[in-house]
Amino acid sequence: MDAMPLVPADPAAVHPMPGQPRVVLLKPLVTSPLIEVGEFTYYDDADDPTAFETRNVLYHYGPEKLVIGRFCALGEGVRFIMNGANHRMDGPSTFPFPIMGGSWSEHFDLITGLPGRGDTVVGHDVWFGYRSTVMPGVRIGNGAVVASGSVVVDDVPDYGIVGGNPARLIRSRYGERDVARLLAAAWWDWPLEHITEHVRTIMSGGIDELEAAAPGARP
Repeated sequence: MDAMPLVPADPAAVHPMPGQPRVVLLKPLVTSPLIEVGEFTYYDDADDPTAFETRNVLYHYGPEKLVIGRFCALGEGVRFIMNGANHRMDGPSTFPFPIMGGSWSEHFDLITGLPGRGDTVVGHDVWFGYRSTVMPGVRIGNGAVVASGSVVVDDVPDYGIVGGNPARLIRSRYGERDVARLLAAAWWDWPLEHITEHVRTIMSGGIDELEAAAPGARP
């Protein structure tokens, strides 16, 4: 009897889990040119997960981008604060008077062109816990884990686990040499059919097994 064909999951499905409307893939939903999300990155929210672009990406007036890689898991209430939230801090008051209108609006130059930290960039295979927050311009490495309730104000290394407010590095998931091997294997860039064939190795195998399963690896 022939083996059943391996069928990859559908990266264009808005709701990948039957009967679970709280889980959405973000790539099919994003419309802003300032947001890039990789395939199979999902968001879970019992309220309205389809509104992620407006409810969870805040103060996003540009030109900085939010870039999220493939296969990331975002728990309920994850928020990305963008550079538009910045206020002046070089004078006696941080209050943005010009947005209130009237004659105050004549001073709009005081709140335009504020220094920003650049794009917010999230790598691949990153897990965000419940109600974690990412501040502007942060870069989070591949394979990282952000604990529930964390406020990430600084960059997170590849395969680092961070937690707290402000978030601090708790530990690395792997040693430095193994992190380099995982980044070289880069399973998230494998063809979808190849990922489908090796899901068990990707989820529960060792690094040796992952390297052996990589496309083009020597037997």
